[in-house]
Amino acid sequence: MKNSSLTKIKTCLISVFDKKNIAKFAQSLKTNDVEIISTGGTAATLRENNIEVTSVENLTNFPEMFNGRVKTLHPNIHGGLLAQRNNKNHMETLKKYNIKAIDMVVINLYPFQEKRKKCLAQEEIIEAIDIGGSTLIRASAKNYKDIVVVSDPKDYPLVLNAINNNEVTLEFRLSLARKAFEFSANYEKEISLFFYELDKNTLIEKKINNEVNEPTALNRPEFNLNLKKYSDLRYGENPHQKAAIYYNQSEEQSQLICCNQIQGKELSYNNLIDADSALQCVQMLENPACAIVKHANPCGVAEAESSLEAFKRAKQTDNISSFGSIIALNRIVDENLARFVCKEFIELIIAPDFSKQAIKFLSSKPNIRVVKNPKKIAKTVSSSLEIKSLTSGYLIQDRDNQEGLKNRKFDVVTLLKPNSREMVDLKFAWIIANWVKSNAIVFCRDSRTLGIGAGQMSRFDSVNIAKMKALQAGYTLENSVVASDAFFPFRDGIDVLSDAGAKSVIQPGGSINDEEVIRAANEHKIAMVFTGVRHFRH
Repeated sequence: MKNSSLTKIKTCLISVFDKKNIAKFAQSLKTNDVEIISTGGTAATLRENNIEVTSVENLTNFPEMFNGRVKTLHPNIHGGLLAQRNNKNHMETLKKYNIKAIDMVVINLYPFQEKRKKCLAQEEIIEAIDIGGSTLIRASAKNYKDIVVVSDPKDYPLVLNAINNNEVTLEFRLSLARKAFEFSANYEKEISLFFYELDKNTLIEKKINNEVNEPTALNRPEFNLNLKKYSDLRYGENPHQKAAIYYNQSEEQSQLICCNQIQGKELSYNNLIDADSALQCVQMLENPACAIVKHANPCGVAEAESSLEAFKRAKQTDNISSFGSIIALNRIVDENLARFVCKEFIELIIAPDFSKQAIKFLSSKPNIRVVKNPKKIAKTVSSSLEIKSLTSGYLIQDRDNQEGLKNRKFDVVTLLKPNSREMVDLKFAWIIANWVKSNAIVFCRDSRTLGIGAGQMSRFDSVNIAKMKALQAGYTLENSVVASDAFFPFRDGIDVLSDAGAKSVIQPGGSINDEEVIRAANEHKIAMVFTGVRHFRH
């Protein structure tokens, strides 16, 4: 594309909701002999700063109408934006109807997203839908070969620099137009999601799709995410992969995006995955708890009367694998805990808060990433979507709802019932199993993990690995409980559990061999409960 300069900017239309720095920007334009055209509130702000302004009404010969719904929707405005300067007929039309050519538009919109997040009344949210502003953005961006469109206040210095240095090239205008259309598209996505919520109870989609149940996000023929970049990452899963983190503007920002990193290198791609898993796991537990995660799998998880004791118990599950791990806690970290944790090499520690003494001590270990996350799991976490990529598309599903795990009604299917202590441990083990890669097997006793088998192609192998890990750690598995994230397809896994000393098992059930598996449990005098729900994590 040939590099070309824009004809000197003579007129600029400014209409902004966010008025931060707009007076300073407009003053700089005036020093370049630019005539400024503006609307109601923006014009008032500029005049308060002694900046001469031409009112839009002077061009349209109409006042603002319908409580501000109509301001700039007029041929005298949009003709000045859409007329192509190299089109003789367009320029003659401008002259015939005395329409002023507009060379630049500075625009930002009513904060629809903020209004929607505040859960205001429907009519108030609808009134936050910007019409004139959106139209100005689209018209200006469409005619980027002749118009400069500025939709992001962060670009004010960049635009002024280009004007001052005569660098408002075609490429520059194209870049601003692309950014403006991206902004407009995200804005429209947010509105469409709001109207989807309004419309979801109507019969239109149900009639078209012959649906009985209420339509969900996954019923839509097209799927859009309103994502905004939060930051670039140093690299992805491996150093040769580029990566960045985005958040959904339609939802509350995730815990890790909102958290406060106190010290250490920036969080990596792998750090974020492991920390997210550890954080969600530990926050499912009510008592002081610690989760130690490596490669998206728990090395150990435990509850105790104190966070320090919980950390010690969790680490004992797999002392070797926890080297270079992520540690998450659900209570404040004090100095004693900080000192104990730092005896070992860890990548990151995340907790709701840290005492001043703990922070002071941790500052002597600058390589440890210290992250404060005061937020509890947002409700959106359990209701949002999970997205994974394929080489030619994407898989989208509802996120596995974990909120009901602790209170789920279990079905005892064996002759022997779990005693009260075993039932507490079964519920604990069931929670932990949900954060282990399938096929998942978790041995537990006294609200602590003893051995974990993860990510195997055979559940039988996972059982043996979990048993081996426990024995390597020096644990006896007598009177332990076991959680399995999916059903046992054969009795062989139950035989191994019995030989190891397990007394209770929790699993979803649902195998064609359930009777055989239950029979094996009865033979070994093992209590078994079914949850009726599987929790694979691939």
